[in-house]
Parts: sequence; structure tokens; C-alpha cells
Amino acid sequence: MMPGQDERSDSAARTTFPPPQPDGLAPALVRNIRALQERRNAAEREASLQDRIAETITRFTGSMAFVALHVVLFGFWALVNSGLLPILPKWDESFVILGTSASVEAIFLSTFVLISQNRMAAAADKRADLDLHIGLLAEHEVTKLVAMVSAITERLGIETRADPEINELSQDVAPDAVLDEIERNGRA
Repeated sequence: MMPGQDERSDSAARTTFPPPQPDGLAPALVRNIRALQERRNAAEREASLQDRIAETITRFTGSMAFVALHVVLFGFWALVNSGLLPILPKWDESFVILGTSASVEAIFLSTFVLISQNRMAAAADKRADLDLHIGLLAEHEVTKLVAMVSAITERLGIETRADPEINELSQDVAPDAVLDEIERNGRA
């Protein structure tokens, strides 16, 4: 066997996943992306009319078109009522109506933004719960793998630098205990 072949066969033996597909994404990743997109689309379809209206208004008010509309509207109002554009009679020389209108608009817009933020926060909470669940499952699986590899190395009589940490690494993590410790340290 040639030296280069031995290295290639070792590399092939260590490969634990197929090489990326021509488009660069593994089939499992493509499947996960589709599942997440379908879930997001379903959540949008199931949103209440109130949420959809609030989201539409929030999306528009967060656009440059909204800014341009206000620049034109408030600019026109200010120019006419200050006398700099005498094409119409003044109707709000003290700008009280403009100020009141802008304040009422701000109240409604902030309410729409809060409705949208509440919806986004609920979705973020769901994603955080999913992340935590996946993390706990991964931790459990890794703990089992550590225990299995430890048993194999013990059976074969192989000593590693990790041996002193094996007992700690092969124990499942208790999420409640971790959260309690985080809370204790947060109060200190």
C-alpha cells in the first residue's frame, strides 16, 4: 500500500457524513429548512385578524415610504400654516391640531408595534424552548456516548488524559440544578 493511500483510507474511515450535495446543502439541512419554513407559514396563516392588521401596519410604519409620506404631509402642513406656501388659507396657525394629530398617531402606532412585538416574543419563546429541548437531548446523548467510549477504553485498557474527568462527564446534567445555580449567582 502506498503512503498516500493509507492517509486517504484513514480519512475515509473517519468520515461520518456524506459529502455535501452539488447545491452545497445536505439533504437533512434542506429538510429542516423546509420544515421550519412550513411551520412559520402555518403560524402566519393561523394569526388572528388583529395580529395580521397590526403586522401590516407595523411593516408599513417601519418603511421609508412612511417616512416620505410624513415628510410630505407634515412639511405641507407646516409650509401652509406658517404662511410660506400661500396656496390655501391657514387652518392651524398654532400647530395645535398637527401636534395633537401626531400624538394620537404615535399612541396608535406604538400600540401596533407592541402587538407585533408580543407576537414576535411568543415566537421567540417557542424557538428558545425548542433550542433548550434540543440542547438537553444533545447533552444526554453526549453523556451516553462518553459513558460508552469510557467503557470501551476501559475494556481495551487504554488510558487517556480525560480519565480524571470521565465520572463527571458521564453524568447527566440536571437542568433544574443548573437554572437554580444561575439564579443564585445572578442574585449575588
